[in-house]
Amino acid sequence: MKTVVIVRHGKAVPFGYEDDFNRDLRDRGKNDAKLISTLLNKRDIQPDAMISSPAKRALKTAQIFAESLNFNKNDITEVQEIYEGLTTYEFLGFIQDLPNETETVFFFGHNPGFYYFVNNLLEHFENDMPTCSAVGIEFNVDSWKDVKSRTGKMAFQFVPKMFK
Repeated sequence: MKTVVIVRHGKAVPFGYEDDFNRDLRDRGKNDAKLISTLLNKRDIQPDAMISSPAKRALKTAQIFAESLNFNKNDITEVQEIYEGLTTYEFLGFIQDLPNETETVFFFGHNPGFYYFVNNLLEHFENDMPTCSAVGIEFNVDSWKDVKSRTGKMAFQFVPKMFK
């Protein structure tokens, strides 16, 4: 069983679009990231790898998750293409290239791409991806190379407002 956890970054400041890459998290975004990551930790959902957009708001969200999940922040892999935008086909190729010793991988990034990834990896997805939501997708495969679109089963979706 292989698991992908897709996390949209926390709520960002509503200004600074002229330098979008460096937009920071609001306090709400930081608090929501702590809430969801603590919940994942309590449910023993642990990453073997964390991969993030290098944009400030996504990377800070990943770092908050890393702290809650006892994952070394220095081991977060930054992938510029997540910020720039990947097609679902490119994202799937990225997943298929993961090392097989990795069982659970967390991705941190942005909408609309992350919504499309979730929608195209799962058999069915009729929800939204608000800020700091986390969707766990399980694939009944032994190798990442066998992951195909629309074959994943939703293990969970946690949205901050579900817990407030």
